Amino acid sequence: MTKQLTHQTTSFQSKKFPIKIICDGVQSPANIGGLFRISEAFGVSELIFCNASINFSSSRLRKTARHTVEKVPFRLSESILSEIKELQKHDYKIIALELTETSIPLEKLTLDAQEKLALIIGHEQHGISETVLKNVDESTHIRMFGTNSSINVVQAAGIALFTLTKLLN
Repeated sequence: MTKQLTHQTTSFQSKKFPIKIICDGVQSPANIGGLFRISEAFGVSELIFCNASINFSSSRLRKTARHTVEKVPFRLSESILSEIKELQKHDYKIIALELTETSIPLEKLTLDAQEKLALIIGHEQHGISETVLKNVDESTHIRMFGTNSSINVVQAAGIALFTLTKLLN
C-alpha cells in the first residue's frame, strides 16, 4: 500500500534560487499568503511588495501561508522603479510576467544556469503597470488554450517558478 509522505518524511532537498519576486500592487491576503507558500516551495530568495498596504497579521494571509512568512525573506518598498534599477545594478534580469504585444512564452525564455532573476507579478485586477513594463528587460507570458487571457496571480507565479527553476537547474 502506498503511504502519503509528510513534510518531515519527504526526500526533497532544500535549495535556494537566485530569484526574487517583485509584486506590483498585489493586495489580497489570500494571494499574499499563497505567494509566500509557493515562494518557499520553489526556493525564492526574496519577496518584495511594492505599491501595497499589507496586514501581515491577517488571519487569512497567515492561514494560507502556513508558516512560510517566517521562512521566506520579504520586505515592503515604496518605489518599484527604484527596486528595478537597484536589482539591475546587481546584474538581475528583470522579467515581467504579463501578456503584452512583445511578450514571449515562458518556456521559450533563454536563461543562463546561474542567472539572477527578478520576476515581476502584477495586481489582481490591473496586472503590471505600464510604467513598470517600460522598465523591464523582458516580458513573458503563460501560454493558455482557453478564451480567458489571465489566471490567478498565485497560480501564474507557481507555473512561472516551476518553469524558471527547471531552466536554472
